[in-house]
Amino acid sequence: MAAGTEPESWEDAIVDITVVGEGAVLAAPDVLRLYAGVEARRQSAAEAFTAARAAAARLAGALREEGVADEDVRTVELSLGPEYESYPKVSAYRAAQGVEVVVRDLARADRVIDTVAGVGEEARLNGMAFEVSDPAAALAEARTRAFRDAAAKAARYAELAGRPLGRVVSVAEDVRGGGPQPLTFAAAGVAEDRSSLAPGRQSLAVTVRVGYEFAQ
Repeated sequence: MAAGTEPESWEDAIVDITVVGEGAVLAAPDVLRLYAGVEARRQSAAEAFTAARAAAARLAGALREEGVADEDVRTVELSLGPEYESYPKVSAYRAAQGVEVVVRDLARADRVIDTVAGVGEEARLNGMAFEVSDPAAALAEARTRAFRDAAAKAARYAELAGRPLGRVVSVAEDVRGGGPQPLTFAAAGVAEDRSSLAPGRQSLAVTVRVGYEFAQ
């Protein structure tokens, strides 16, 4: 490229060095997503569905009394079907209704879980996931670290090549982490060990691919 000539766009620029920079930041989760629900087995489909719906209503009421806002409870499953002793002989009918409960105060997580379990024999606890509700600040720092890492690598390669490093002509990023981190109750041992609910910290990482020109 002739000196003083500007490309029409980054896509038109000549990329002499391409490097990948990485940056990660640890952030403390502040939200728990609890996957719960109710399940009923009865001799008829109508009985199973009625029992499951009644249990679901009890669950919704109990969560409301515990202070969980209606907008933080979302139905994620509704099913009804036969169970076979040996096909086509039906042994019972199973009805289920599942919900996702967002717990915004982690100090109340144990109480919410106990509330679900207290609904009765129809109650089901299917798992949970911690997440960072607002990862913007952590990701901003991760981007800074990733870009600095890329710049340091590019400077080193330019030095090794015996050429002066020029301007940045392309940038692309990939963000990882920050979403729900699933944890099953079987692995957590929730029933006996409340310390297993500790959210720990999550890694939010950014990978950035940066293209540079050699300076003239």
